[in-house]
Amino acid sequence: MAKVELKKPIVEEIAASIKDAQSVVLVDHRGLTVEQDTELRKQLREAGISYKVYKNTMMNFAFQGTDFESLIPYLEGPSAMAVSKEDATAPARVLCKFAKTANALEVKGGVVEGTLYDAQGIENVSKIPSREELLSRLLGSMQSPVANFARVLNQLAEKGGASECAAPAAEEAPAEAPAEEAPAAEEAPATEA
Repeated sequence: MAKVELKKPIVEEIAASIKDAQSVVLVDHRGLTVEQDTELRKQLREAGISYKVYKNTMMNFAFQGTDFESLIPYLEGPSAMAVSKEDATAPARVLCKFAKTANALEVKGGVVEGTLYDAQGIENVSKIPSREELLSRLLGSMQSPVANFARVLNQLAEKGGASECAAPAAEEAPAEAPAEEAPAAEEAPATEA
């Protein structure tokens, strides 16, 4: 078999893995210990991210003509590729968090939802909460006013309803009565000089 025929399935595997990907992040994994590499792979797997080491030439061929073609300049030195098809920010979050404890892991760059980011850009993307967290925050902010309104209605019901609240308002009404008597004093007959 020719070398090209041996490499074609690998290129097709990479192309299939990035086909519907939300994001792809490239890292330099040199210097990681076996324990660190195992822990990193475990964290990525738990987050639903595929992570694999490929030769740069294979990734180069697979990236050509795709949304991830802009990653080709980052294919220098040993490269590993983290791919997420569901949560676009997950690879950046997991890799950047892990890189803080393992100095040997270096984030090179990535493409998140069609936009190319360098290492600093991926660090910024890693600070974006996950979709589920954003949805739970939105739901919490929507429920808060409703819960407060229900609490107020419950307190009114415990105090005896709206009739209890109407009594203090009726007591305040007579305080404005003297202001109405003032126009009567102005009706005195005018004398001509």
